[in-house]
Amino acid sequence: MNILDYLVIYSLIVIWITIFMNVILVIAGYMYYSKVNKEYMYEELESYPFVSILVPAHNEAVVIKKTVISLLELDYPNDKYEIIVINDNSSDNSKDVLENVQKTYYGRNLIVINTDNIIGGKGKSNALNIGLQKSKGEILAVYDADNTPDKNALKYLVQTLIKDKKLGAVIGKFRCRNKDVNLLTNFVNIETLTYQWMAQAGRWYMLKLCTIPGTNFVVRREVMEEMGGWDTKAITEDTEVSFRIYRMGYKIKFMPLAVTYEQEPQTIKVWFKQRNRWAKGNIYVVIKNLKYLFGLEAGVTKFDILYYTLVYFFFLSASVISDCLFLLGGANLIELHIGGYEIILWFMALLVFVLSVMVAISTEKGELNVKNVLIIFLSYFTYCKMWAIVSVAGFYNYIRDVVLKKEAKWYKTERFS
Repeated sequence: MNILDYLVIYSLIVIWITIFMNVILVIAGYMYYSKVNKEYMYEELESYPFVSILVPAHNEAVVIKKTVISLLELDYPNDKYEIIVINDNSSDNSKDVLENVQKTYYGRNLIVINTDNIIGGKGKSNALNIGLQKSKGEILAVYDADNTPDKNALKYLVQTLIKDKKLGAVIGKFRCRNKDVNLLTNFVNIETLTYQWMAQAGRWYMLKLCTIPGTNFVVRREVMEEMGGWDTKAITEDTEVSFRIYRMGYKIKFMPLAVTYEQEPQTIKVWFKQRNRWAKGNIYVVIKNLKYLFGLEAGVTKFDILYYTLVYFFFLSASVISDCLFLLGGANLIELHIGGYEIILWFMALLVFVLSVMVAISTEKGELNVKNVLIIFLSYFTYCKMWAIVSVAGFYNYIRDVVLKKEAKWYKTERFS
């Protein structure tokens, strides 16, 4: 055996550990989702707490009207919630669109904050902090500017939160509303069902652990005020704030019945920029929280620290090594000596990947079909490789920003009409 054979063994071990963890999470998530559907009893509250819905928006004229109207039509007492749209230094006609909505829904508690490049224009975290200062709700809800939540989504979130004082926040599920536009959105739809919300369900079921997504969640005001608001240096503010909530002694619960629909990237360029921001932001969060790995205050978040470390350092390196060795071996530029077992293990990894994703999407009506099974197979050879590329780029950009002492910039995902 030579050094290349050891690299193959390393990559196979890391890849299989990651696959095994995700399979366990998917199975646990399936069990939790089944339990919620079977046991959850909907009960109206005698009185509902006042909620401030924060909607950060930068150049969102294409989608913001539909989002605000869907929030105004939520099945929640009208006098018990306000909607605060932070029109954050937009250069499009978002201001005009929002003014027209205010005129149409005159008398409703719809507040629009228009910022300039001095106060605003500094990213989502800063916009949320501006909204926090203007809000008055004892509970804060956050929705992205491209979201259309189900009418009862907010009720599900609030009801779950106030029933348990140990909960600092409650998150819902988001679905891809433009999944059938092209192959890329089909890939994102499968990814969302499996690695976004199914993994959340599994982590809650096994560890009572969840990570706040960027949208469709509620959090106690006292929690956000105690921690001083959102971290303006974090470009994945949702993950970063989750770690701090757990260190404060609170939990974050997943309520899969609270559903919102959002627009996903429809071009490779937009997708790459969004996922590059995610990768770079999550690396920042991992490094920021690595010191808590051996401390008692981290609690169950140690799992997330380990998981993100595994994904963005070990799994990423293993994927790159595996792909490079596969290409070099296929071109007969290198010779390996481990007897072909890597082919068997690779094929088994593909099979386990496909089956686990099929289990995940089976919980959504109409998603487990021949078309999606083919998309799952195809994603293993294409979309998963794209993820590796964007993660490498995110890691490089993070190191570059640290070395050059550049301020991390938040990229706002481009919307489509």
